[in-house]
Amino acid sequence: MRGRKSPLFLPMINKDKVTALVEERINELGNGLYIVELTISSANSIHVEIDKISGGVTVTDCVSVSRNVEHNLDRDEQDFELHVSSAGLDKPLRHINQYIKNIGRRVEIAMIDGRKLEGEIIKINDGVMLIKDQVLKLVENKKKKELIEEVTEVHFSEIKEAKIVISFK
Repeated sequence: MRGRKSPLFLPMINKDKVTALVEERINELGNGLYIVELTISSANSIHVEIDKISGGVTVTDCVSVSRNVEHNLDRDEQDFELHVSSAGLDKPLRHINQYIKNIGRRVEIAMIDGRKLEGEIIKINDGVMLIKDQVLKLVENKKKKELIEEVTEVHFSEIKEAKIVISFK
């Protein structure tokens, strides 16, 4: 272990520095990538999750971001483990751009107050999302319920978790 610090006393890698390196490469690529989440554990395990405003994140995108971080951090000074991946479809939405990207798709929402909502994202504006869904309701002057299109306003501050509904129709 010549020249290396003991693993018990690893200095923490600076999150701002890693964020700057990721953003530097994202800006160079200019293809709509953005950071969804960036975490660094106490053992210097760096996890970067990226997404793209339009279309999907490619392996080339992940490799490019990874290389920029890897080549600009000194392993002799601070040993680290690096993982760069795309935001998975099975994961909750965590960035406003993910909601915007998915306008026109169905979403399941768990609200902080315990309510569950589902519908198609139709609009995002100033911290509010509009979703529409077909709901069975009793219509005035009718004897049976009919499917009515209902639009619900959802404030982002009230969302506990939101996931895209994956459909294989």
